[in-house]
Amino acid sequence: MKVLVLGASGLIGTYLSAALRKRGDTVLNASLRDPVAAADAAAGCETIVNLSGEPLAQRWSSAVKRRIEESRVEFPRRFLDELATRRVRLSSYVSASAVGYYGTSETATFDEASPAGSDFLAHVCQGWEAQAMRARELGARVSMIRSGIVLARDGGALSKMLPPFRMGLGGIVGSGRQWLSWIHIDDAVGIFLLGVDRVDGPIDATAPNPVTNADFTHVLGARLGRPTIAPAPTFALRMMLGEGADIVLTGQRVLPTRATAEYDYRFAFPTLEAALENLL
Repeated sequence: MKVLVLGASGLIGTYLSAALRKRGDTVLNASLRDPVAAADAAAGCETIVNLSGEPLAQRWSSAVKRRIEESRVEFPRRFLDELATRRVRLSSYVSASAVGYYGTSETATFDEASPAGSDFLAHVCQGWEAQAMRARELGARVSMIRSGIVLARDGGALSKMLPPFRMGLGGIVGSGRQWLSWIHIDDAVGIFLLGVDRVDGPIDATAPNPVTNADFTHVLGARLGRPTIAPAPTFALRMMLGEGADIVLTGQRVLPTRATAEYDYRFAFPTLEAALENLL
């Protein structure tokens, strides 16, 4: 199968492209910043995977929020407009999304049947997924992968956490009660492959055992053999991330209901302890 991966240079894109090639698929890369060139690259492709998006892990100024939304909503819109002018017929279109679709809560539990939230990231995710659904007009089965925090040894959130934790400076963030819906990179890739092959509609890419920030902190500290007694100052986090700090300070508990119940996906790393043992 010939697959076009948009945003292939990112963490998931790198691993997913390798997994696709390993199973025998032909993988092409393109950028949504040039929708015409990306549409040209799509010629003859059976599947398109869109992983493009402005990084969320930065201070959310007004300009950054515009870039976050533009990269996830406007760029795909322009690309799909270009595809619509050509004789492109797809078997599947897979779009990244995020558990931010559900908004944040310390008490609620979410899955694919839950309604969308009302904050900025939830709004962006709704627009992101709405653009993806337009690929049905091209004959494609559409899947939206709502990813949680992806844990990998060579990028993403874990690589940013490790330096302070290894120095004994890791600690609980905020109340520690906020949920962290995480997933090992291998399982994230596994669910994206499900999206390429079978999934129709949204599917959560999160491990079946989310943890609180306090639990995550203690498990990571124990794995590294380092103390975790220094709480991370909330004001410093807000200075670093601005409005984006609300995601870290409130979080959301998301379960992969469709992956396990409907698609019988077997997680290679269902618990945080197993994931960190593998990665560290």
